[in-house]
Amino acid sequence: MRILVVEDEPMLAAQLAEGVSAAGYVADIARNGADAHFMGDTEPYDAVVLDIGLPQMDGITVLKKWRAAGRTMPVLILTARDSWHEKVAGIDAGADDYLTKPFHMEELLARLRALIRRAGGHASTELVCGPLTLDTRSSRVSVNGRTLTLTGHEYRVLAYLIHHRDEVVSRGDLTEHIYAQDFDRDSNTVEVFIGRLRKKLPPELIETVRGLGYRLASPQ
Repeated sequence: MRILVVEDEPMLAAQLAEGVSAAGYVADIARNGADAHFMGDTEPYDAVVLDIGLPQMDGITVLKKWRAAGRTMPVLILTARDSWHEKVAGIDAGADDYLTKPFHMEELLARLRALIRRAGGHASTELVCGPLTLDTRSSRVSVNGRTLTLTGHEYRVLAYLIHHRDEVVSRGDLTEHIYAQDFDRDSNTVEVFIGRLRKKLPPELIETVRGLGYRLASPQ
């Protein structure tokens, strides 16, 4: 899953990206409103952390432009303490949630997990597909209660598939959602990760849909 972090304060931007990455997501950073608008308009993010006070273009304007263009990714806005008008303006512009500075990283990550779950139609923090369970809070993956050991890329591939359970996901979609913007992407490596996952998961859980991609299929 891929997150866009929009924050102009360098230290906070780095802390946010580090926290998001440690939680198993891929993080891209935009440090001004113009870059944020362009990145959110051209890249397929699963969620956005958006500061309101930005140079070049403020966060409310960025959000309004995204929504006007039909961009539906969940957006968590960051507002100043006691700035209730920013919270109202952000929600009216299309934000899905807000967090007041200063904040604890654990709360931000919990709110992000909730936004991503709701966007995929999932209510629980545990995503289940047959014998497979992925706990979004702990990034723990298990099969029939037995914990699996996965690499970072294997986890991100599996997390994206289970968030889109029973849907066909193309190699291109997987590539765009497991790598950061500046990473040298190679869709062929997705096949390698899928192959590794199949060795660790029950047979037939990950289906190949010929010519289209892959599907994590719920057992009948």
